[in-house]
Amino acid sequence: MTEIEEKSFINTYGSDSLDNLIERLQSTSDPKRRYEYILWLAKSLPLLTEDLRLETTKVKGCISEVYVLGILLNGKIQWKGYSDALITKGLLAFLIKGLNDLTPFEVLSIHEKFIEMTGLSKSLTPSRANGFLNIFLKMKAQAKNLSLSSAENE
Repeated sequence: MTEIEEKSFINTYGSDSLDNLIERLQSTSDPKRRYEYILWLAKSLPLLTEDLRLETTKVKGCISEVYVLGILLNGKIQWKGYSDALITKGLLAFLIKGLNDLTPFEVLSIHEKFIEMTGLSKSLTPSRANGFLNIFLKMKAQAKNLSLSSAENE
């Protein structure tokens, strides 16, 4: 493997969008700038309407109210979400942007180690860092269910 191939392999977390988001966060060592970026992302969250904020879409283990829903369209997952807390909303938007338009298998292939690579863990409170992980795990669980239901429909 050449040095360039090795570098691109190491910096791939499962999707181009996720790679770009992580790269953006890694471009600064200033925790305040990372927070500002997360808050900026919160504004772009594809909103989950109130009628879809159900027990099945609720993220467990979050202090704030967080809901996420993946819908399979043409073999790819489209995500929507809701959070009543601004930073959590930004973390949710980060994950949705990073995991949107992936197949269920692609979502399931993403390892949670990418969270550490964002550098956010150092500046998030333990409960927010745990919430970030719980949102990701909820998205993976939904991807698994979508992969099973799409396999049954084939």
